[in-house]
Amino acid sequence: MLDLLIRDASIVDGTGAPARHGDVGVRDGRIVAVGDVDELVTKTVDAEGQTLTPGFVDLHTHYDAQLFWDPAASPSVQHGVTTVFGGNCGFTLAPAGPDQQDYLTRMLARVEGMPLEALRAGLDWQWSSFGEWLARLDGRTAVNAGFLVGHSAIRLAAMGDDAVGGEASPEQTEKMAALLGAALADGAMGMSTSQSHTHHDGSGQPVPSRSASREELLALAAAVRDHPGTQLEAIIPGCLSGFTDDDIALLTDMSRAADRPLNWNVLGVSASKPERHEKQLRAGQVAAERGGRIIALTLPHSTKIRLSFLTGFVLDGLPGWRETMHLPVAERLRALADPEVRRRLNGGAHSEEAGILRGLANWERLIIVETFAPENDEAAGRTVGEVAAARGKEAFDTLLDIVIADELRTGLSPRPFGDDEADWKARAEVWRNRDAVIGGSDAGAHLDMMCGAIYTTSLLGHGVREHQVVTLEEAVRLITEVPARLYGLKERGRIAPGWYADLVMFDPATVDHGPERTRYDLPAGAPRLVADAHGITSVWVGGVEVCHDGAATGAMPGTVLRSGRDTETVTAS
Repeated sequence: MLDLLIRDASIVDGTGAPARHGDVGVRDGRIVAVGDVDELVTKTVDAEGQTLTPGFVDLHTHYDAQLFWDPAASPSVQHGVTTVFGGNCGFTLAPAGPDQQDYLTRMLARVEGMPLEALRAGLDWQWSSFGEWLARLDGRTAVNAGFLVGHSAIRLAAMGDDAVGGEASPEQTEKMAALLGAALADGAMGMSTSQSHTHHDGSGQPVPSRSASREELLALAAAVRDHPGTQLEAIIPGCLSGFTDDDIALLTDMSRAADRPLNWNVLGVSASKPERHEKQLRAGQVAAERGGRIIALTLPHSTKIRLSFLTGFVLDGLPGWRETMHLPVAERLRALADPEVRRRLNGGAHSEEAGILRGLANWERLIIVETFAPENDEAAGRTVGEVAAARGKEAFDTLLDIVIADELRTGLSPRPFGDDEADWKARAEVWRNRDAVIGGSDAGAHLDMMCGAIYTTSLLGHGVREHQVVTLEEAVRLITEVPARLYGLKERGRIAPGWYADLVMFDPATVDHGPERTRYDLPAGAPRLVADAHGITSVWVGGVEVCHDGAATGAMPGTVLRSGRDTETVTAS
């Protein structure tokens, strides 16, 4: 007898093959029949007019902490994601002894935009090794979840206070490799690291992994090679500014040392400046010629973020801003009211040293998305320039007056770009490149800046239905089969007999996402940005419904994925 029969669906199986009408039968968490199914069944779901696909696979999230208080991984599950990978960018909660817990909490709060009060209220730190941390999640998630182990956590565990800014000795590097090996043996999906100049810890210092030498990075990459079903993920300055030959050589050598693909986050694509993303994709070509493999993660939708003077993330990358943005809130408020500080900050933002961030200094164009103080009610939804004109003040002074009145909570957004037809076509060309994979949502992080979970419904609603730059079948393959095969997931990412019944059912005529909004539902009542999914009817993990019409069911059928057991080795060549 079947546990579940989904009848009369338009089946898009993840391979890119044309949709076909039929039924899908499920027993014991696996798909056992596809086509015309005539068996006794415990539960039947009528899918007439609906599309049935494999569950979506998100390779780049930061749900490491959130799963402890939100095992459904919202809102990703509402947007059809059934498998998430965390531990990216070198940031994990393990391994961690008692002396490292506070540092890691403050680092995550700073670098990944997770409210510190939520982390402190939501984590009990009843673990020390990576294996103990993974075991805490077993049987307690709605989605499947795998995790890389973070370089910064490993460095801190091996080097103590010397991890921040210190050069590792041969003995310390050996200890890091041993810690990495233990985490991989316990099921870590691989190693992640960051050399990005935007990544600072809770004290404003470079995160530990940024102090790693080339030799240290290669030694740790080589340690990954010894464990089956593993991966590499890395972020370096060139990911944002453009890869140099040295950058490409480093990433290639890491990939070769591990004999694994290495993915980086995130590739922006613009039709007006194609030379930028073409230059970045060159890294994959060069790596392939040298026996490595470099994969760019890229988002399907246009770039839109929120900025906040409360967290200061991105803004602290402007020349001369870091010191002010890292002050305690009360001191920061006083500093931002000081005319001399304002003059210095404005000058730094307009300087040549600001580089790619210099565009933020067009203060007049910033959109005031959300305000909190009554005196700012008239500013919400307008540009800083419009409000400045109405108040008869300079734009930067107006901006800081608004921010101070809101006690730094003001939601600000640069003008969105990349949403016209030409940009969608340019992005679609990149999605088909062998060295690019749709992903990089950062879901679970930067909670005041964005809701990255919308990427799946954005692709289906806008890329497929509105702009028609890809077919439905192709789009589904790009967010199921392609990422699943890159990470070597066993029997996930496709609708086929014998494969896991991770499934999504949606209305292709209405699938989309709603606007971002602030919700105060984190531990300690802390806020985050969320966006509803539209048109997604049901999400199943292992044949068990975990989400119905946007509401989590409370079921916890997810698997904590472990390398080698749940993944097979994908080599660099």
